[in-house]
Amino acid sequence: MKQKFLKLISDYRIIFVIYIIVSAVTAYSKYKRGTGGYNNYLIFKGVFYNTLQEKNIFLQYPDLFFDSNHYGVFFSLLIAPFAMLPDGFGAVLWNVAITLVFLYAIYKLPFSDRKKSFFAWLCLQEFITASTYFQFNIILTGLLMLSAIYIYERKEAQSAFSILIGTFVKVYGIVGLSAFFFIKNKFKFILSFIIIAILFFVLPMLISSPNFGVQSYIDWYVSLSGKNLENQALGTRQDYSLMGVVRRILGNANISNLIFLIPGFIIFMTPYLRIKQYKNLSFQLMILASTLLFVVLFSSGSESPTYIIAVAGVMIWFLMQKKLTKIDIGLLIFVMIFTCFAFSDLFPKSIKEGIFIKYSTKAIPCIMIWLRVMYELLTKDFEKDYQLD
Repeated sequence: MKQKFLKLISDYRIIFVIYIIVSAVTAYSKYKRGTGGYNNYLIFKGVFYNTLQEKNIFLQYPDLFFDSNHYGVFFSLLIAPFAMLPDGFGAVLWNVAITLVFLYAIYKLPFSDRKKSFFAWLCLQEFITASTYFQFNIILTGLLMLSAIYIYERKEAQSAFSILIGTFVKVYGIVGLSAFFFIKNKFKFILSFIIIAILFFVLPMLISSPNFGVQSYIDWYVSLSGKNLENQALGTRQDYSLMGVVRRILGNANISNLIFLIPGFIIFMTPYLRIKQYKNLSFQLMILASTLLFVVLFSSGSESPTYIIAVAGVMIWFLMQKKLTKIDIGLLIFVMIFTCFAFSDLFPKSIKEGIFIKYSTKAIPCIMIWLRVMYELLTKDFEKDYQLD
């Protein structure tokens, strides 16, 4: 019985099907609750129609809890096929589509089938959180993973394509360049990157106008700048970051991001000095894990659904360990309980609001993992100390 169970959960096809079912059921249940249940999807849909009508795509939606869009105008093209469908169908298909990209990225990871399955199982709770809000973070996680995987496979154009989709929608995608030093044919990558970037810049203008397209990029900068200031306010459901933890513990919302970003970036880049390790796929994967954690932990825009990105990084780190220590297992359990299940029914509302939200504690386990990852990147021999199968 035990062996059958282990065989069952080790089959990645089973958990993949569960993901697809969860994404569809979640979207439909939110749709049935009315506009309040799927307001994020309606905002996404509005990006397409506002682009067609050449209206500012970053204005607030007063009928949708005074929320607003923060994705680039290129997103209008991605959401278009779904936006033109009835809301129920569009919302469900959108959730399924972004899930498929994430699952494809897991499938492409250079892990054994058993590890791919465990990766998906361990990310499931965080995936549900993001799926509930129709979050682009799901597809962004897949794109960041694919951007690195395609470089391992020497598919430079596909890597550039993955990076730029994420960048033109949510800026975060640019961190996919963290694998740049591992590219064999850098000329092909750079040329592909430039051509695709120009194409993505121009494409939204085909359904609007050149003036509107250029203005939308200017408006996007203004929107993100304003959002960054809003995120740093104490007690909001944003800023679940390293900076947010410090700001909220000290009760000072005026502490600058730069105090953390500059030393954080220096630490993040230091492993690249280990040039002899570049040839090891395990080293490249650990850089990917660090990247997925860094982009969340050093962004004031990080919220609970953003953590699908960071948790994917945690799982890459964990599944690469050749010999698991009690510390490794303890850190994983810490992440599962206090990051993945932080806002579930596992904890009473008083703790969630009085501690987890107030002090951005969802970030703390991932901060510890990132520091562990950096230690390993700086000290370990990646030819001997890690395994992928």
